[in-house]
Amino acid sequence: MPAPVPPLPSPTHRAVEDTPTEQPVSGPGHRLRLTLLMAGSCLPILGAVLIAPVLPQMRAHFADVPGVDALVPMALTIPALSLALLAPFAGVIVDRLGRKRLLVVSTVLYAILGTAPLWLDSLGAIVASRALVGVAEAAIMTCSTTLIGDYYSGRQRDRYLAMQTMCASISATAFFVLGGAAGSAGWRMPFWAYAVSLLLAPAMAAFLPRPHEAGAHHNVSEAKTGRPFPWRPLAGTCALTVFGAILFYTVQVEMAFLLDDMGVSNSGVIGLATASSSAAVVVGAVVFAKAGRSPQLWLPTAFGLCALGFAVIWLAPNPVVLTVGAVINCLGSGIMLPSLLTLAMSKLDYADRGRGTGLWTGSFFLGQFICPLAVLALTSAVGTLANVLGVLALAGTVATTALGLTARRRRTGATPEPVRHMAG
Repeated sequence: MPAPVPPLPSPTHRAVEDTPTEQPVSGPGHRLRLTLLMAGSCLPILGAVLIAPVLPQMRAHFADVPGVDALVPMALTIPALSLALLAPFAGVIVDRLGRKRLLVVSTVLYAILGTAPLWLDSLGAIVASRALVGVAEAAIMTCSTTLIGDYYSGRQRDRYLAMQTMCASISATAFFVLGGAAGSAGWRMPFWAYAVSLLLAPAMAAFLPRPHEAGAHHNVSEAKTGRPFPWRPLAGTCALTVFGAILFYTVQVEMAFLLDDMGVSNSGVIGLATASSSAAVVVGAVVFAKAGRSPQLWLPTAFGLCALGFAVIWLAPNPVVLTVGAVINCLGSGIMLPSLLTLAMSKLDYADRGRGTGLWTGSFFLGQFICPLAVLALTSAVGTLANVLGVLALAGTVATTALGLTARRRRTGATPEPVRHMAG
């Protein structure tokens, strides 16, 4: 909102509010620190996709177990549910006990719980261990993202939050291939990959500084103390994140089924189409990181690209056009995810950054968990999977319009009125 009376809002004040202060961090430990944080951020992605290729083998192994058709897919999805439900609580613990300590402990527990199916013979026990993996993932993801916010500021922080999205997309493809290759030696073999976190934990303990050592890099806004937790502005961002995660994961989850409905059954062709859409997510994150625009200005574009991609898929006459639509959608997703995360981070001070990051992380993974359920419900309502994407295209268009109007009002409110000179 513009100031009601003179003095007019100063350009300097608006610049501080709209453009994060750039205080670049460098030095010999910087790259190692960043590598460790990015590796930590990829661990929950490993849990989400690594065992997907061996689910049929697991189902065959436990064929005599009652409820196997539900329990085996649950082994894949339940970590995401645990992460979604527990990330906000992990954020509270982060703010109270400290980021680094919780990150190191959770990374060790991740290895222990992640490798548990190697020696567990009960499908129920395996599913329970997978739920506990989600608990560790909630802490790891929250701590890693919070530490990026602690160590870096301004555009540098925005770039590294975008890098998180890039690393997650690249690692998802790599882990899927790794899981498939390891699965050729048996369904238990991919679970050995969880042991890699035993290498990360001591490195994190040794080379990640405590956040207060990076205190010089906090933004001007982060110097404020004594204010209440920003529930209302963060609630809007988190609600938008749940919706955005549904838009993002719909193409990721349903791509193979959409192609199958068009008669494409060749796994190589499906894999190429999926890899192309995943690459578009990385490109979108790079565009966000390089362009330097504020997240509020990016969001209408991001949601608009997602909606356009859904519309192209909905109307696609052949698999090539369908893949083009998926690429457009994922390009928008690659811009959308870091935009939402940096927007949430901009509302948080140091003292409540853990809670805020936990709420955002929980919202994102809640959207991931809801996505297939929402698609299933919409399919029963509108008849076909293609029609579901038409509905999502309409919903994305509504969101784009609302976000565009909000951004326009914000720009208009930030423009000072011309000074009127009175005749004297």
